[in-house]
Amino acid sequence: MVFGSVISSPRGNLSFQQAMEVAKICLEHAGKAQDPDIALVFCHDTEVSLHQAVKVSQRADNQSMRHGVATGYIRLGRVLEDQGYLSTAKAIYKKAEKLGTKVQGHGHLAQSVDAQSIAPSMKSTVDSVVDTPQEKPRQPVPSQERTKKVSDTVTLPTHVFAENARPPTVMAKLPEPDERLLNTPQLAYCLALLRDSHELDDLLEPSTRKWIHIVENDEDEHERLKVLALDVIRTFKKEEIKDAKAVAEVVCLAPVIERDIFRDLLRSFYDGIDHSALLDIHQLQGLAHLIQGADTGYLEADDLVKILGLLTTRLRETHKQSPQHIYQLTLAASYVLDAMADTNVEGLDRETLHEPLSMYLDALKGNAEPYLMYQAAYACQALLCVPDNETLWQATIRRTGKVIQGVSGLVSAVKGLDLNGFMDGLKDIQQGMAGASEVVQVVVTAFDGVKSLTSSGQGFMDGLVEGLSFKRKCAWYSALRGADTLIRDGEFVGFRKLVCEAPCRMEAAFQWGVCQRLGEVAGNPTWDVHIRRSAAGFLGAMYRSDEVWRLQASVKEWIIAILLQLSATTGGTQQYVVSLLQELETSCNDKDKADIQACRERDPSSNPLKLALPQLASPSLLDRVQNKPDVEGTLRLLRKQRLKERENAIYIQPQAKAGLKVSDDDRFPLKEKVQTFLESNQKVFLLLGDSGAGKSTFNLQLECDLWQDYKKTSGRIPLHINLPAIDKPEQDMIAKQLRKAEFTEPEIRELKMHRKFILICDGYDESQQTHNLYTSNRLNQPGEWNAQMLISCRSEYLGVDYRDRFQPGDRNSRPDPGQFQEAVITPFTPDQVQDYIKQYVSVHQPLWEAKEYEQALDLIPSLKDLVRNPFLMTLSLEVLPRMVDPGEHVSATQVTRVALYDQFIEHWLERGKKRLSEKELSPQAKAAFESLVDEGFTQNGIDFLKRLAVAIYKEQGGQPIVKYSRFKDEKTWKAEFFSREDEKQLLREACPLTRNGNQHRFIHRSLLEYGLALAVFDPHDWKEKAVSAPVSSRRGSTCSAYSFQIDGTTEEEVNPVEQVPDINSPLAWRYFINDPSVLQFLCERAQKEPVFRKLLLDYVEYSKKDSVWRKAAANAITILVRSGERFHGVDLKNIRIPGADLSYGMFDSANLQDADLRKVALRGAWLRCADLRRAQMSGVQFGELPFIKEDVGVHSCAYSPDGNSIAVSLDDGVINIYSTSNWDRTRTFSGHNRRVRGIMFSPDGNRFVSGGNDCTVRVWSIESGSCIHTMTDDWGEVNSVAYSPQGDTIASASDDTRIRIWDVETGECKLILIGHTSYVVSIIYSSNGHHIASGSWDLTVRIWDVVMETCLHTLRGHGSWVYGVTYSPQRDRVASCSGDGAVRVWDVETGTCCRVLRGQSGFIYTVAYSPQGDVIASGNSDNIVKLWDPETGTSRHVLTGHSGAVNCVAFSPNGGHISSASDDGTVRLWDIGSGGTRQAPVGHSSGVLSVKYSPQGNHIVSSRKDGTVRICDVETGDYRRTLAGHSDWVRDIAFSPRGDILASGSDDRTMRIWDMETGACRQTFNGHDHWIMTIAYSPRGDRVASGDYLGIVKIWDVEAGECSHIFIGPTNSIWSIMCSPNRNQIATSSYDGTARIWDVDSGVCLYTLGGIRGIAYSPRGDFLASAGNDMTVRLWSMETGECCNILVGHSNMVNFVTYSLSGDQLASGCGGGAVKLWNVETGDCVHALVGHTTGITSLVFSPNGSELVSGSDDKTIRLYDALSGQCLAVIQDLNHSIKSIDWNPAPTANCFVVVCVDGSARRWQVTGEGDQRHVRMCWGPTDDIFSVRNALIQDVRGLSQLNKQLLEQRGAVGEPFVRLRELSKKVISMASAVSGLKQHSNEVVPDPTSSASVSVEQLEKQDQEE
Repeated sequence: MVFGSVISSPRGNLSFQQAMEVAKICLEHAGKAQDPDIALVFCHDTEVSLHQAVKVSQRADNQSMRHGVATGYIRLGRVLEDQGYLSTAKAIYKKAEKLGTKVQGHGHLAQSVDAQSIAPSMKSTVDSVVDTPQEKPRQPVPSQERTKKVSDTVTLPTHVFAENARPPTVMAKLPEPDERLLNTPQLAYCLALLRDSHELDDLLEPSTRKWIHIVENDEDEHERLKVLALDVIRTFKKEEIKDAKAVAEVVCLAPVIERDIFRDLLRSFYDGIDHSALLDIHQLQGLAHLIQGADTGYLEADDLVKILGLLTTRLRETHKQSPQHIYQLTLAASYVLDAMADTNVEGLDRETLHEPLSMYLDALKGNAEPYLMYQAAYACQALLCVPDNETLWQATIRRTGKVIQGVSGLVSAVKGLDLNGFMDGLKDIQQGMAGASEVVQVVVTAFDGVKSLTSSGQGFMDGLVEGLSFKRKCAWYSALRGADTLIRDGEFVGFRKLVCEAPCRMEAAFQWGVCQRLGEVAGNPTWDVHIRRSAAGFLGAMYRSDEVWRLQASVKEWIIAILLQLSATTGGTQQYVVSLLQELETSCNDKDKADIQACRERDPSSNPLKLALPQLASPSLLDRVQNKPDVEGTLRLLRKQRLKERENAIYIQPQAKAGLKVSDDDRFPLKEKVQTFLESNQKVFLLLGDSGAGKSTFNLQLECDLWQDYKKTSGRIPLHINLPAIDKPEQDMIAKQLRKAEFTEPEIRELKMHRKFILICDGYDESQQTHNLYTSNRLNQPGEWNAQMLISCRSEYLGVDYRDRFQPGDRNSRPDPGQFQEAVITPFTPDQVQDYIKQYVSVHQPLWEAKEYEQALDLIPSLKDLVRNPFLMTLSLEVLPRMVDPGEHVSATQVTRVALYDQFIEHWLERGKKRLSEKELSPQAKAAFESLVDEGFTQNGIDFLKRLAVAIYKEQGGQPIVKYSRFKDEKTWKAEFFSREDEKQLLREACPLTRNGNQHRFIHRSLLEYGLALAVFDPHDWKEKAVSAPVSSRRGSTCSAYSFQIDGTTEEEVNPVEQVPDINSPLAWRYFINDPSVLQFLCERAQKEPVFRKLLLDYVEYSKKDSVWRKAAANAITILVRSGERFHGVDLKNIRIPGADLSYGMFDSANLQDADLRKVALRGAWLRCADLRRAQMSGVQFGELPFIKEDVGVHSCAYSPDGNSIAVSLDDGVINIYSTSNWDRTRTFSGHNRRVRGIMFSPDGNRFVSGGNDCTVRVWSIESGSCIHTMTDDWGEVNSVAYSPQGDTIASASDDTRIRIWDVETGECKLILIGHTSYVVSIIYSSNGHHIASGSWDLTVRIWDVVMETCLHTLRGHGSWVYGVTYSPQRDRVASCSGDGAVRVWDVETGTCCRVLRGQSGFIYTVAYSPQGDVIASGNSDNIVKLWDPETGTSRHVLTGHSGAVNCVAFSPNGGHISSASDDGTVRLWDIGSGGTRQAPVGHSSGVLSVKYSPQGNHIVSSRKDGTVRICDVETGDYRRTLAGHSDWVRDIAFSPRGDILASGSDDRTMRIWDMETGACRQTFNGHDHWIMTIAYSPRGDRVASGDYLGIVKIWDVEAGECSHIFIGPTNSIWSIMCSPNRNQIATSSYDGTARIWDVDSGVCLYTLGGIRGIAYSPRGDFLASAGNDMTVRLWSMETGECCNILVGHSNMVNFVTYSLSGDQLASGCGGGAVKLWNVETGDCVHALVGHTTGITSLVFSPNGSELVSGSDDKTIRLYDALSGQCLAVIQDLNHSIKSIDWNPAPTANCFVVVCVDGSARRWQVTGEGDQRHVRMCWGPTDDIFSVRNALIQDVRGLSQLNKQLLEQRGAVGEPFVRLRELSKKVISMASAVSGLKQHSNEVVPDPTSSASVSVEQLEKQDQEE
């Protein structure tokens, strides 16, 4: 303790409160005491009491107690400061810091810290233990006596050494028992702790004290550490050559070894120096350090006398060395003499020891090297201090009336202590000295009395020769020794004062020594960077103020030489020193500039400066003692190799996002994210990205960066593993990679047991892995490899549940998401693209300049997106100059991914051909080359590439690396490609292949995939030679967009020919469903090459007749579906496509009779009205399961623990149990008489608990069906119930704001948790049962400790009632949902909100974590279920289908399904683990505001939110032209009567006139002050009317291009404008419910009609029909403006009216959904058309008036026969309300286009006649809806019962085929039994939609057997 160990009274039995009370009383007395001695006694008693309180708090492990004690220490320190005991106060403050409270400053600098401001310390080191000495109380000294001013001081900038610093110390990890030590400093640290543990116990960290306790009680471990130290020394002694590293290693052990061992080591150094022929400088330096670090009593005077005698002899024998060598000898001598002075050696023999050494040093005074003269002078001064009975300091102090023991006593006092102990060594010098400032004052006071030594201004060289003569004691030596002491202890404030105020500060020798010490501080990386910069700044300040300092030229040159050496070092000061040198050079005079330049030209190292300590050897002595192989040597070679491989590489730092579903806009620097991961305790980082996204490049660069920062022996080893190159990487992949790098087995064992790795595993997808490599390699398990893993994989390779393959864990537990992190590389930004182009041009110097590439990116529409992929960027830059035709504008070039690869391969082969032609070839090779050229070298190369790709897939399953051994593989398929035949060698050399030893591979995986795709379809292969003509040499069909002419090149013109499917095509022998990259290439081919599309269709057609084509057909139709091919109404009868992926395919009204659809993926497929009769559909995957339909609303649902049952609670109090295998109801429980709000199964699944609005909690037995307990809560309705994981208690939440804990066996209430202030509506137990989370209408979530019966956290943040809470499986997170539309994720430990999930409107009623913790599901009042990624906060999926609010969501135990309960009376089961890949959305999926047919019906035009107008192909819906010009939404479009002109009105307040033929903008009309809402052409086409949001209507003269009239009528937005067919009138309707009729010529408003919701002109224009709020339709005469007829019959407001083309019929639709047909002449209602359930939004007659189409807010479209009123067809399964419908005006087209409110557009075709009319989709998005409405499934074979239920629920028609033979019954029974056993053992939910039963290959085998 600070005040000693004597305790005035016993306090060991005091409690914490008692000890603190005693401390408080003592402190009060201390503060009031007038006598400092009395105050000191009370302070002592205070400290003793606080010490007792510390012990109590440690036993209790109570942080609050520790904060209280820390406050007491702070107040004690302030009292000590007031009494003048500054050093003691400083030590007390350090005690407070040890307890976790940060003190702002120490001693007299300490600032007041109140208890409220106490904050836990974030750093605590052993330094604070060492810096806290044992100190005796001393009398305070008045301030005026403590400081004595020295006049004529030198000033420095205030930032230079403005504060002290903690001295550098080496801390090390404390080893486990028997664990191998990393290095000798770690061993020394451990032995030091064990030696001084009793003195340091109070101030050590708990973990350190625990380690000491373990080792002290383990005699074997304690002895092992001591023996290791002894063995290190013994090994050192045996070394023949003892280099600096070996010396440094044993010297660090010197302070902690026993006396006998120390003396033995000392003798070893002595003998080594004595017996060496040449002076061993390293041993001499080691001897000096050994003496300096010796403990009390370890050295004897005779030892040092003997050493000095040896030293004198050796120096005399070696004086004829070079100046550099002599300097090192002299420097070593100085160390020894300093040590001798410190140990107070006296009585040296002047004749035999002093004089010879003195003469040797005196002889150096004439040396030409100033640094050598300085060091000799310094050694002389040290020698003068050794033998004298009276030192310089003694003499000077005596002259001022003071007595000092001497230099030896001064220095020995500070050994291992801070300056407080240093001052204790000064006896009777000055009363009450304490702290660093007194050291300075002692030195200054001593120098004041030395008048004769102030030789200021004397030249250094002259002074040495004339004045000093090396025989007189000088003040500068003593001052420098004091400076050394201050620097060593970090007292830089005192050092600054000493240097600036010392009387000898003008002496060159002093200045030289100061500069040397400043340089060594600035160059020592163990000091803080601010201190190092201050040291360099000190040198700069001295140089600038050379006149004040009176610097000699040699000193100034010394300063510059030091700074030049520092500028060449790496670290935090290099740039600072470089800037400082530049500043000095620019600000000095010409002479100094010349001197600085001269210094630059000399070698700076010629002036020696000690900048760094020697590192330990590799292997070190300790390594050898522990039998450690020299792994560092092999690692050094590996590092050198890997760094060399990355030279001149183009690299752009990638950016990434947090997950696959996250927007690319939410990006961050990937390197920073990975660095954070590497600094954390997480284990696995998954790096995802598209093919060519730059994953491998990043991995290689990361390895390079880590190697650059690698630290020997202690650093983690970066190891890049190319997974495809490792055989079975799931087993011991690290050892396999190290063997490839030529590590020996002993080295591998050493690395495994004692080193840590950073694994960079590249190409998980290429290695075709399914294993979790972290788990299978047992990483971080006992005795296994210690590593963090970064693993990369292509995004398209992964399925939905991919995280299970990567999350860390062991074989016996679930993966731990908390140890896992992922990121997805995002595409290049425009800035990154530009940077890459600049680097590429600089390195490769291509044909184009950077600006030409940038211009191409701006002008080629399709290129910008492609080059955001780094690999495609490289390809683009490589081949882009070749892809632009001479004379053709760059913007006309069409670029796709497959086109880039086409050009890249050809370019690569052409370069290879050129390279080979210039190469010196053997005669045989040259002949082979010429033969290849004659046949077409490029074509031969491409054929070679295709054949190799096919062979790799066929023989190796796509594993990309081929290992070829000449003798082993010469008779295998590999010889065809890798033998030594000349042609094969030439083709290999020309192709994009790389070789590493005997391993061959493509330079990038995607080139292998491209080769296979090219083998499926090569455009060049489907040509027929015809007439010779000058055409391009490029390969590609004439229908390709990148064919062109080149002058002077003559080849044969080619034309596509009829082709037939090839049974040997890869399509026929490999399924490509799991090869997304190959599929992408093939899909692009299909989109660009009509001949390929036809070929694929032929494959499908061939499968109808012969099953041998079924694999090819499955691949073909998968490619067609993904490329956007539509099969609406197509005859696919008898096709055989087992295993195909038809997900999201469009098959409206397709004929699939007798098709083989086994194991086909149909997730989201549009099969409306498809004919599936007699199709084989076993194993088909729909991605959904049937739902449960109840008669009343469902409030809650819950899975049984084994997943075999699901419980459903209803609003009428009934609880039903269903089997998840067939959805049959197995039990019904009745007892509650009101809604059941909560339900949960017991952990064993034998019981469940329910709670409801009848204020009861009931426990039910599943087996008996009876109620076991009924617990009544008389105070409120029960809102939620939860079983504890142990199953012994139940928690319930109710309206009375309380949570009750019930005993399951007795039914008694054991505990009530009180804290909420409103209804508690949700509760959940943590997975260990210790905590409960609750959500309440008081807007809070609370975390309760059930054991302690306390509330741990109250979580606030929601803005509305909290409805649901859920715990993560790992117990570290709680998610809550609220009426504010947000899900919040909370950290359980800290109570902070770590993420807010937003994106749902309405109230969110329920929330649930998946069993794996990687998904959160929520359900809301908008009838949707949403899946979230809890780590990124992004939405993964939106599940729609409910028609009522979602009250509950629940995950199945295996996480594969989600059940959702809704007010609509259904429980829906969602499959989140199966399904295919979504093809790119078609063009009309969103953003469409309006769609209209041209008058002739040959065009469809859409206006869009992106500011464009798009002209579409009527038949396909593909965009043919985009009209760009508007800068905001285009709300409306209108055709001129002839259809050649189009007008568009936009939110940018302009109207544009477009030429339909050319797409050019003819005119732009400006003038509106707000958005243009609607426009209309006049019947003659000479005028256009436009209406805006402010109610202004403008008439524009198209010919004149100006506004002719402005109509100002309503104050609200214009709804619509209609031009009269035969009059100069327009009618407008607006949002204020009015319609106005305007005269176009005069601009006069003719009539105003009120209460209007819609209007329509009759075809002749003589009448206007209006839809009214009064539920009527009115007909108005346009001649008189009077109402001619009122049509009554609607029971709701009329929304819409429209005339038939003939004008004799009128249709109207109302808000209730009714549609009425009226006879215009009679006003009678002809037909009342029913069917819609909500408001009508659109009505349109067919051109011939025979049909009427209606659209509604009920998301349906209905087709009626206008004559009979019969409903001919209903279009359902749309996700959104209908906005508008437009019928094709062409008389024979019979089709219409529909726009929904989500901005999607679809075209529908009406087929058939009379009652047999049908409607099928032609094109448009399907909204990812699985639709089978009206699909025919009669006699479908193989459907499971659940899939049959699903199809029936979705509206399919017919009865599937059921086999009833006994054999089938037995098989089914056996399968059910086996399935049941598996489910019982694995506790998982069966997956009826998965492909688990049989593979496609097994299906083929079954067919063969049949």
